[in-house]
Amino acid sequence: MSDQAFQRDAEAALDAIEAAIERAADGDLDVDVERQGNVITMTFEDDSKLIVNSHSAAQEIWVAARSGGFHYRLRDGRWIDGRSGDELYAALSRLVSQQGGVAVVLSPR
Repeated sequence: MSDQAFQRDAEAALDAIEAAIERAADGDLDVDVERQGNVITMTFEDDSKLIVNSHSAAQEIWVAARSGGFHYRLRDGRWIDGRSGDELYAALSRLVSQQGGVAVVLSPR
């Protein structure tokens, strides 16, 4: 994938993630969302953080959560974790739910 294509796809994914978290925050989820460039930082009620960012050199989206770090690569239009095979939005739903203390289902739309 070209660098330009990765930047476009990663930016779209980060935009969708930011919007999905903000929609969830309109409900029962207590989270502050801050975005600076290609980094989204979520701070939860217990002061734990979950960070999502794009990494151009590796052409991946990285997620750092209380439970660990995860790397997602675009495959067939979906961001997939190289180790577990988990899809990005399903994993973020699980991680945000764990750290936020409420069930959350995130989707790119």
